[in-house]
Order: sequence, then structure tokens, then C-alpha cells
Amino acid sequence: MNEVEIKFEREDRDGIIPVGTYISEAARRLGIELGSEEIGGEDFLVVKIIKGDKLLSAATKTETEKLSDERRKNGERLANHAKIEKSGELIVMSTEKKVEEKPSEEKIREDYQKEFQELPLEKKIASLVELESIALSETFSFIINSPYLVAGKVMDVLAEFGWAMEADAKKQTRPAEHHSNEDTQPSVTEEPKTTDGKESPPMPSV
Repeated sequence: MNEVEIKFEREDRDGIIPVGTYISEAARRLGIELGSEEIGGEDFLVVKIIKGDKLLSAATKTETEKLSDERRKNGERLANHAKIEKSGELIVMSTEKKVEEKPSEEKIREDYQKEFQELPLEKKIASLVELESIALSETFSFIINSPYLVAGKVMDVLAEFGWAMEADAKKQTRPAEHHSNEDTQPSVTEEPKTTDGKESPPMPSV
């Protein structure tokens, strides 16, 4: 039998692994990402062997250098150095992963306010100017990227404004007598009628 039954206690996951596999490889095969520990400025995958330490290879030079005698007596090994050499049952406790705490929005705002208050007046003004330029840039980007419907409405308003200006300009160039006549003329030309109620033929265009 060239297989070992291995269990990772913290993750509560187990499986059958062939002899000759390193503990780090066994973890990877079972879909486990081992947590690392910084030792001497380097990160190492440290695990603790709860059961089956006799199934593993002897401690390597790196393990004796990075792990104290007390830690090794406590069953700690480097996962990518400890090789499974015998079949049997192996129980491993992985290192607890460090969870990086992300600062809350309130904490970020408080830190920014504190930092801003400590700035000299010149830098405060420069910071405000920079924020204003960013706001203007975002506003322009929003207008440019607005839906075509909004842009179409804006163009319609501009076109109506242009037509009104053009009509007013034409009116200013015409004789004053024509202004009152144009104001009183109906917008829709009515067809002339005869006295008997019948429509008369249209007048020829001049």
C-alpha cells in the first residue's frame, strides 16, 4: 500500500494521497490554500503534525534553521519540505490565515480630515483646487457619456434657440410696415371661398 490517508484539521478536509507527496502538494490537491508565516523576513508554509509524524521525512537543513528545537518537538514542519515517505494516517493542522482588516469609510474620512487639518494653508488651497478640477473632469465625462436621448434633447433646445434667433434677425431686416402684417397673418393659409359656400380655385402663385 503506497498511499496515505491525510486530513487537514482546520479545514476539515481529507483524502487519499500517494506516498512521495509533500504536504504542500497534498493540500493543493485537496483544494486547500495554506497560510504562511514570516520567519526571518521570509514567508514559509508552517504546519503542525498532530498525528503521523513518523510517516514523514527527516527535518531538512532549512527546517532546523527556521524552526526552533521547541517548535520542531511540538510537531511543526515546513509544508514544502516535509515529504510523506510511509503509508498510514496523517493529521495536519495548518497555520491560521491572517485576515487583513480594511479600514472603514468612516476611518478613511477621519484620517483624511485629520491630515487635511494638519496641512499648511498653501497645501490646503492646492488640495481644494485639485479636488475641484477632478469634479469638473468627472462632470464633463458624465455629459460626454450620457445616453443619446439626453444629448438629443440638448441639441433640440439649441436648434430651437438658433431658429428663434434667425427669425428675429430676419424680422429686423424687414420694413417696419411688414412687421405688423406678419404678426396678424394666420399661421395656416385658408382656401378662399365663394359667396355660395363653394371653394374657389386656388390663386396662382406670384
